[in-house]
Amino acid sequence: MLRPACRHATRRLFPPVGRSISGKRHLHAPAPFDWKDPLGSNDLYTEEELAIADTAESYCQERMLPRVLDAYRKEEFDRKILEEMGELGLLGATIQGYGCADVSSVASGMITRAVERVDSGYRSGYSVQSALAMGGIEEFGTEELKERLLPEMAKGKLLGCFGLTEPNHGSDPGSMETTAKPHPSKKGYYSLSGSKTWITNSPIAEILLVWAKLESTGRIRGFVIERDQCPPGTLETPPIKNKNGLRASITGMIQLDECPVPEANMFPDVEGLRGPFSCLNSARYGIAWGTMGALEDCITRAREYSLERKQFKSNPIAKYQLVQKKLADATTDAAYGILAAIQVGRLKDEGKAAPEMISMIKRQNCDRALVNARILQEIFGGNAVSDEYGIGRHVANLFVTQTYEGQSDIHALILGRAITGIQAFC
Repeated sequence: MLRPACRHATRRLFPPVGRSISGKRHLHAPAPFDWKDPLGSNDLYTEEELAIADTAESYCQERMLPRVLDAYRKEEFDRKILEEMGELGLLGATIQGYGCADVSSVASGMITRAVERVDSGYRSGYSVQSALAMGGIEEFGTEELKERLLPEMAKGKLLGCFGLTEPNHGSDPGSMETTAKPHPSKKGYYSLSGSKTWITNSPIAEILLVWAKLESTGRIRGFVIERDQCPPGTLETPPIKNKNGLRASITGMIQLDECPVPEANMFPDVEGLRGPFSCLNSARYGIAWGTMGALEDCITRAREYSLERKQFKSNPIAKYQLVQKKLADATTDAAYGILAAIQVGRLKDEGKAAPEMISMIKRQNCDRALVNARILQEIFGGNAVSDEYGIGRHVANLFVTQTYEGQSDIHALILGRAITGIQAFC
């Protein structure tokens, strides 16, 4: 029980109920609730970030959205999309120089959010080009590689892919079987052999960033393969067809058979998994934003449908409690996810973001986007089966985003290790 002196101190420290610290009385909420921005995240962006987001949103809604349904049905990716994004300065946007925009991590995340609001497959193509291929070359490549490749990649004229996952090694990249050794007949070259799978952009990529183990040391190194420099039969990139999700992006394999790669195209100063994981962290950060864009689109579609659909004495189904709860839960998770992504982005640009932070928001945002999208799908009833309503496409895509670049259980183990100090992977 507080003593009288403490009670008096409490009165002095805290203003009377209904009054602010300044003494002004607030009888009503100071602003109306905005269901599109429930927690006022728009107040946390700079003017430049808002302008970039507006550019990305306008392009995605006006030029990408009309193409997506046909692309998803036919399982086709139009590479002109990346050229159009390059013309707007959206590719490799966080990179300084080389024709790139040099924007904040938050601004880059807002681009990703706008793209995935249309489709995760388009966002996958964008992320691989920007964060994985361009980001890897910018962070680890020689200056010669950067100057020669990045300007054309920033324009979307050269497309990149990122080869880490293998048929037998998904969540355990350290056990990769792709190898590199000095080429037996070409001095100054390495010879790469092995297979990578589930590689976005690989069937059409001119630049392939591939991770392989040096046969001599067993250490993992990164190599930039230029398709037009590979002799016939040494590089194949067959597409993977008949996917259930991400059908609007192009996915394939990378098959290497004594493929010659110049020694100058090997990243000189990074070895082990630090290189690929650094690239993946940038992409995972983008996914944390992108999945919120997909969820926001699901919320918008479900809200509009529930207001238009009439049942039970011609009432809009938005009138009913179960529908409102679904919308409330999804809107809350989207708002929290955006705030978390903003915070981690600010820390990332200050050099204060631990990798586990990115694991946390990638896992949480992917999981909540998928759970809520599936529940919102119920609002559409049988109409959810029709691809014209769009929400089923988001649900199928979000399952993939929850799975790739670290499945949610793997990120849970990363967080568990950081919390307990105990390794649970083996």
